[in-house]
Amino acid sequence: MTWTSRSVTVAGLVLLAHACYSAQEHAVLYSTFAKHMTSSQQRQPGVSLPIDICIETVAATLIMCLGLVLGSQTLRPIQWRVWAGKIEREGDAGFIDGSGEVDKEYRGSPFGALESRPGFVDIRKQQREFAQWVKNGGSGK
Repeated sequence: MTWTSRSVTVAGLVLLAHACYSAQEHAVLYSTFAKHMTSSQQRQPGVSLPIDICIETVAATLIMCLGLVLGSQTLRPIQWRVWAGKIEREGDAGFIDGSGEVDKEYRGSPFGALESRPGFVDIRKQQREFAQWVKNGGSGK
């Protein structure tokens, strides 16, 4: 996470903590008020939170989500051939995260094992090379 995403996330957390504290204070004040009401006064069965606390809670949640999204890594392609093609083209540089280091999950080229395996043996080519070598008297090529 970069400092921008962390600061946005922390700001969202502070706003959310303030909204929770305000909701708790509102509940305590309402319960205290309800205790001191006389029986002649009408009691409301349930009082909802004030609209400013609800708006602050929603805004804090959205700000926190924005901070977390800003700090997340880029998504990888779903298709294997697209992802492997990116590795082939960009190498390590394509998998540098926000802190400037190569991603922990980067394993290198998925086609490396295919490229490093021995190819098919061409017997006829080897026979021709051997015949040429014999004609030259067994010396180097």
